[in-house]
Amino acid sequence: MSGHEFPLSVSCQQTATKTSLLSETFFTLGFFFSSSREAHCASIEMVSKNIVFIHPDLGIGGAERSMIDAALALKTRGHHVQFVTSHHDPSHCFQETKDGSFKITSVGDWLPRKIFNRFYALCAYIRMIYAALYLVLFSSIDYDLIFCDQISACIPILRLKKTKIIFYCHFPDMLLTKRTSFFKKIYRAPIDFLEERTTGMADCVFVNSKFTGEVFNSTFKSLDHIHPEVLYPIPDFAALDKSVDPPTPELMPTKASTIFLSINRYERKKNLKLAIEAFGNLLEKCPNADVRLIMAGGYDPRVSENVEYYEELTSFADELKVADKITFVRSFTDAQKRTLLKHSDCLIYTPENEHFGIVPIEAMYMECPVIAMRSGGPLETVKDEETGFLCQSNADDVSNAMLKFVNEKQLSKTQGQQGKRRVKTMFSFAEFTERLDKIVIGLTE
Repeated sequence: MSGHEFPLSVSCQQTATKTSLLSETFFTLGFFFSSSREAHCASIEMVSKNIVFIHPDLGIGGAERSMIDAALALKTRGHHVQFVTSHHDPSHCFQETKDGSFKITSVGDWLPRKIFNRFYALCAYIRMIYAALYLVLFSSIDYDLIFCDQISACIPILRLKKTKIIFYCHFPDMLLTKRTSFFKKIYRAPIDFLEERTTGMADCVFVNSKFTGEVFNSTFKSLDHIHPEVLYPIPDFAALDKSVDPPTPELMPTKASTIFLSINRYERKKNLKLAIEAFGNLLEKCPNADVRLIMAGGYDPRVSENVEYYEELTSFADELKVADKITFVRSFTDAQKRTLLKHSDCLIYTPENEHFGIVPIEAMYMECPVIAMRSGGPLETVKDEETGFLCQSNADDVSNAMLKFVNEKQLSKTQGQQGKRRVKTMFSFAEFTERLDKIVIGLTE
């Protein structure tokens, strides 16, 4: 086995072999009946399946973006794709989920997201199980395969009907919370047990990076027979190839020598304070620098953490006396994202041990270099000192990297061009589509 990739799970291996044999057989027949060769290949590739993505909350985030891109990829191969979700707000979602690209069925949104400002995980599990019950027992939706995202607890319900299930593990949920009290340990024990057992019930498991794959294997001890397939969540670059609108004063500064950009949801785990603190350090090191920082991110007023953390960040900027040089953007359109990435000199990506991170990929494609943490997914995506810089998670190290863009005016352009070449070479949407389609066909044949 190569040290650079994970093998397919047992189910995926078997079905991939079947797919390979079928492909070789039809290819040979096409060769002997020469004029129909292309038609045969096309018919194999365009086998149409009914696929349902079941997702807890179709808002704006990396997980949601990766599922939409996977759905787009499968749709280009002729599959019929739709979503079942516990929540979908047309005013806070990606364009493809509201422009008719996919049918979206929202069920169970009346169920609570929290109880007494606690029990978020339990409520999320209940909402996802309810959506699964609707899909399997009460809906008229026809499906050949279910693509389950984030929460595996609903898989036993999905198993009530004989269908193949792919589970996408962005990161083990049991590692996303702390057990600081005896009560929290008791509360999490059955949830953690359920997560591990139900994850193992999927026919095929995807992870979003080699880093997550390693964490998966070290966390789920009872699933050592499963070797998840690494499927990088590659964006559909066609959306980034659209025309870029000029910047407006409401969106970003129009007069500054160097513009730094942060794009992440307003969540504490994204470590956004580090970007502001590093920016403050930069101004201490270079007081006369004509620099600006844009803090842009997904913001949902229904989510208390988004509201609280936004207020914390604005107060922190005031405390450091840099608020006049920082622009806060709460949620934005796809067109605004293109403008931000194209007209910024560098992206600052602050999450530590990020599972993958789709934003650095998008930034490099738009020729915007990336400063990221030296951990997790960015180790696989950002080439240190070529397409940006990998730093330790402290303000001094990050500000030193930022200072290079202030002092070296051509650095942003040079690294930006190298970043786009890297993305086009390593993260092809066409190859992503081909791999995903083969696995889907293999599982459903």
